[in-house]
Amino acid sequence: MQFLIAAMVLAQEEGESSSNVSLVLPETNELIAGIIAFAIVFFFVWKWALPTLNKTLESRQQAVSGELADAEKAKVEAESLLADYKAQMAEAKSEGNKIVEDARVSAEQMKADVISKAESDADGIRNKARDEASTEKSRALSDAKSQVGDISVDLAGKIVGEALDADAHKALIDRYLADLETL
Repeated sequence: MQFLIAAMVLAQEEGESSSNVSLVLPETNELIAGIIAFAIVFFFVWKWALPTLNKTLESRQQAVSGELADAEKAKVEAESLLADYKAQMAEAKSEGNKIVEDARVSAEQMKADVISKAESDADGIRNKARDEASTEKSRALSDAKSQVGDISVDLAGKIVGEALDADAHKALIDRYLADLETL
């Protein structure tokens, strides 16, 4: 306000000395009327418009603060959900690895069982084959003894020219088979 008064006084002093300054500065009564009008407008703005503007700014600031708080709350919740998700993923991965390991151990056990059963079956088949071969060998030897005995008796009978009795026949066969076994 003092600035305006000083400018007005300065203008009056120069107005007397220079005619160009009067073109820039308004008349004194116009200047006073402008200052009074400005003061009235300033008073109404300060009394009613400024509080309304402040209330609007405060409500906007509270709304922004509320939105920031909600955003922070949502961020914390999202981080919590992310941590839960990561924990669940780690647990699922761990459980998947456990299932794979259990399946591998089970497969190894099944493999060992199948191999053991196959070896057992193979041993059984070998033993059965040996028993059958032994039985077949004994039967073949028995048949061979019988045939050799018959052939030797016939041959001896042809050589000697007479028939042998049963005891002599048996003794001859036994002696011949004993000779065969030693060979």
